[in-house]
Amino acid sequence: MIAHLKGRLESTGIDHAVIDVGGVGYLVGASAHTLSAIGPVGEAATLFTEMLVAEDFIRLVGFASAGERDWFRLLTAVQGVGSRVALAILSALEPNDLARAIASQDKAMVARANGVGPKLAERIVRELKDKVGAVPLGPGGTAQVLPVGASADAVSALLNLGFRPAEAAAAVAAAEEELGDTASLDALVRLALRKASR
Repeated sequence: MIAHLKGRLESTGIDHAVIDVGGVGYLVGASAHTLSAIGPVGEAATLFTEMLVAEDFIRLVGFASAGERDWFRLLTAVQGVGSRVALAILSALEPNDLARAIASQDKAMVARANGVGPKLAERIVRELKDKVGAVPLGPGGTAQVLPVGASADAVSALLNLGFRPAEAAAAVAAAEEELGDTASLDALVRLALRKASR
């Protein structure tokens, strides 16, 4: 699996970019936010990627941040949301806005994306609410996106132990920064507990 691409931005289109890595051009699908964040054509670019494999195609999708890739994975896990719809949602909404929409069950905000009708928007906010969990508010009342995967499970473990959402998220983020994003759930929880108790 290809986890990221680092090379020169060869060109961009409405929904894709071409990254030249050692003389090989990778066509990568991308959201509007990613395309605006990766920089000018001809300059160095790095994209986090997700490889989609089916019987009749292999496709790479690229993201400006690992967080946006995590949202893509969450969205495509919802029945009826394919890669194109997930990218349309990520083009219409920043990750923080998407987190806020799901936390408040604001299906109208999700329905702003091309190809997302009211029924699909309702299914997305309903199914992802439990997976994303509460979204603690940071400085200025902005929503902080909770991590997914082992990080989300670690945050959940701390919440179950009585920590406040902001404390749990901060402790797990500090632990993940020290251990790296491949850390196991057990290691994350142990280190996060030590960080939270300081």
